[in-house]
Parts: sequence; structure tokens; C-alpha cells
Amino acid sequence: MFENHKAPEADKILRVMKLFADDPRADKIDLGVGVYRTPEGLTPVMGAVKAAERRLLEEQATKGYVALAGDPGFHAALRQLTFGDSAAADRIACLATPGGTGAVRQAFELLKAQNPHVTVHTSAPTWPNHEAILDTLGIRWQPYRYYDAATGGLDRDGMLADLAAVKRGDVVLLHGCCHNPTGADLDLSDWQAIADSLSRTGAVPMVDLAYQGFGNSLDEDVAGLRLLAAAMPEMLLTVSSSKNFGLYRDRVGLLLVLTETPAITQAVQGTLAWLNRQSYAFPPDHGARVVTEILSDASLRADWTAELTEMRDRVIAMREALAKALRLETQSDRFDYLLSQKGMFSRLPASEDQVAQLRREHGVYMIGDGRINMAGLIEETVRPAASAIARVLT
Repeated sequence: MFENHKAPEADKILRVMKLFADDPRADKIDLGVGVYRTPEGLTPVMGAVKAAERRLLEEQATKGYVALAGDPGFHAALRQLTFGDSAAADRIACLATPGGTGAVRQAFELLKAQNPHVTVHTSAPTWPNHEAILDTLGIRWQPYRYYDAATGGLDRDGMLADLAAVKRGDVVLLHGCCHNPTGADLDLSDWQAIADSLSRTGAVPMVDLAYQGFGNSLDEDVAGLRLLAAAMPEMLLTVSSSKNFGLYRDRVGLLLVLTETPAITQAVQGTLAWLNRQSYAFPPDHGARVVTEILSDASLRADWTAELTEMRDRVIAMREALAKALRLETQSDRFDYLLSQKGMFSRLPASEDQVAQLRREHGVYMIGDGRINMAGLIEETVRPAASAIARVLT
């Protein structure tokens, strides 16, 4: 059966991870892997998470299955954290999933079941797994202009021109905040313009939210999607708790579907549970229960918010330090655009050959498209990284 089997091409990020692990140089710098790290290079377990887990260990009475769609308490906690009061709860169907990637996959499965001929419009660029999953499912996708490499910011005119041409029933995929891989975010006027455009065309927004709290604040980072939810009759939202709760390996995700009426919501809720049943049946619950415990307890929530603020501040500090070091190294403002971007990621104007040169000659690792993770920097590596980038890119 498998004698002619060929494995798919290795994931680009996983390939960089292996190259970094195999590199014996002590001064190598990992700017590739998209996880938060402390100055000591660790991806920490947050204090609020440990406290919530201790409570579960002492108080949880069963490891029996939850519902196919997940725990309603988890649904309510993340629904409030993301949508707030922008849409009525009885218009939102929810599905717990294994991580944000699982939420994206199930969202696409729902779209395909609803309309096999749907086209999903993705930002250029977007998180590579968006388009990889769409390809796997045989769903058409089309990029819309988004990032202006010349300025390091948003190509607003190009984006709105492309979105004006989408068809009724198509889906427009947006990043809730901290755009991956560019860090170039929408402001509220952009979100309003998108809402106006989608209302005219009849297209449906889908928002992928993986970094709430890493941009400006928990509420500011979802102001745009809340604006959409208040303006649109339908919307999909996929949420990951990997980054802002540090629950990477516990795989905590949620798909939320906003519909026009509570009756439609109930029908969609039934389909969501069916989708889980056809794939992995009951979703994982431990990480979801931790999130619910934290968001439901005022003391734990305050501790978590403070920890998340410290993480965000560290990323911002490293972003500012790198921009300053690059200004000194290049004696120019060429890289000042980094200061206007949000979240863990930015994109350097580097070719694949230059990325390979940085890795080979300087031990600086990043993704082939030039994406760098600011959380991979510490004070001691900012200047060496800037020096290497300046040498290769200028």
C-alpha cells in the first residue's frame, strides 16, 4: 500500500526549528518559532494557570466526557472575553476545538458543508496554515492586497479595492490583531471601512484571533471584531488560547459563529457538534477548564491580566530595542516601520537567499519569508541580531 508513498513537504516553521536545534553554535539566535519566551528563553507556565490547575486537581470530581461542543461555561467565558456585549449570546453558536488551528479547520469544514463552492479571501500574506488547510479541504481561496512591503504598513487602498469585488456569500478572512506574519494591524477606521464594504457586497467576515492581549490590551485588541459583530448579521470567529494563556500544548481553541437569529443559531450549533463527532468526537477539556477558572474568578483574572501585560510589555521593549539598534547599525530610518507594528511578529524585507545567509553566516534564524519573532530576542542578542541583519540586508 505504501511502497510509493511520498511525504508532503516539511512545514517551513518546523524545518527552521530542526535546523536551529542541530546548529552547535552557542551564539545562535532563534527568531523563527512563533512562541512567547522569557528573557531566559523559556515558554513559561503562567502563575494564574498553575493556580487554576491546583484548584482543578483538588476539586475536580470527574474526567468524564464533556458535551460534543465542549463545556458551556468555557463557551460563555471566551465569548464574553472576545465579543463582549457586541452581540447577543443567543445569536452565537460555539464549538470547543483542539487549539486555534482546530477552530480554523472546523470553521472551514462548516463553510464547505454550507456551500461547497465558497471562496475564502485571505490577506496577502497570511498565516501559511490558513491556505494550507483550505487546499487540503479543496476550498477555493483568493488573496486580497493587505501588506505594503515598501512602508511596512497596510495597503489600505488596495485592500478595500479588492474587498469591494468579493461576491455575496464569499468569506473574507481577517486577523483580529497582531497580524501574522507582518505585525501590520487594522485600526478602527479600517474595521469600519471593511464592515461597510462587507455590508454592500454581502460577504461574510471570518476573524482569526490568536494574540488577544499582545497588541495593545485585551479590550483594544478586539475593538475591531466587536465593531464587525455589531454591524454584521453573520460572522465567524476562531480563538486560540495558546499565546495569551500560555497553553500551547494543552490545545485550547474555540469557534464562534454569529447568526441572524437565535433559531438559526440553534441549527448551526447542532451542525457544529456533528462536525466534532465526525472528527475527534469530544474536545479536550483540561486547558479549557483552566481558562474558564481564570476568567470566572476575579483574583485569578487579575493575576492573569497582570502577567499578560508583562509579556506584552516585554515584546514591545524588544521591538523598540531592535528598531533602535537597526537605526544605529544602518544610520537610517529604514527599519523604523517596526515601531508601528503590533504583536510578536514583523516581516523583514529579506529574500530567501538573505534569510539563508543570515542563518549560515550569523546563526540568526527566521522563517524564509523574513518573519521574525520579537519574543525570541533578549537584551544581549538585540545588537548582534541587528548587526547581522544590517550586514546582509543593506
